[in-house]
Amino acid sequence: MFWFDGTLHESSIAPFDLTDRGLTLGDGLFDTSLARNGRIFRRKAHLDRLAASAEILAIPFDPAAATRALDALAGAIGEGTVRLTLTRGGGTRGLALPAHPKPCLFGAASPATSGATFPVLALATSSIRRNETSPVTRLKALPYLDAILGLREALACGADDVLFENMAGHVACLSVANIFAVLGQSLVTPPLTDGVLAGTIRAFILDKAISLGFVAEERSLTRAELSCADAVFATNSIRLLAPCRAIDGMAFASAEHEGVKRLQAMLRDAIVIECGRA
Repeated sequence: MFWFDGTLHESSIAPFDLTDRGLTLGDGLFDTSLARNGRIFRRKAHLDRLAASAEILAIPFDPAAATRALDALAGAIGEGTVRLTLTRGGGTRGLALPAHPKPCLFGAASPATSGATFPVLALATSSIRRNETSPVTRLKALPYLDAILGLREALACGADDVLFENMAGHVACLSVANIFAVLGQSLVTPPLTDGVLAGTIRAFILDKAISLGFVAEERSLTRAELSCADAVFATNSIRLLAPCRAIDGMAFASAEHEGVKRLQAMLRDAIVIECGRA
């Protein structure tokens, strides 16, 4: 199911401006969220992040239109994944921003697939480095080629996802997920300044950590610390919380860790409260 020009469509084919900067330059943003029972989990957080990111990139954003699109697609799909895409719109050749941009907002919804939430992952470290000096690394901006190439590299090694380090050699993230290390009672995740996306589930976990017996820390994480972790897990809006069973062949019993299980249970309960169904 698709949303374009203010209405739902079953076809993915729609008129499109071939000068759109999202198409020609990757000048735009996207957001992916989880639909359950026709509702979006962490709906306000997704809309707020999209609005804040659009402001950073100076792309005009209509929150009412985005809300209508999100709700319409969630209602149409019921259970699954909803993605909104916002581009700056058409423009003349070159990099300079258009004086009067006419942004384009469209969306798509995909039905739920078995095993998409709470998967157990093996990771492989990429030779590609995350550039923590770029503000784009903290946004869900359209250019995702590093993630695509890094994931291809990891899959060729027999892993499920890629682990990126940044230019300083610190742990950063996965292809489409944040990473956490459980070190005793501490729940450590890299700060946004290390080239990390401001994930909605990341923020939710950090907010709930204390109530579940953890001390939450946002700080740089070395590979040596990660290797000594009691458990490692990844978070994003679709996987929710994915325990990591191995990193570059080193095994972790993350899925059996009691703290990880508590966090997963908290997320399931939160979905029931917000969406009416786990």
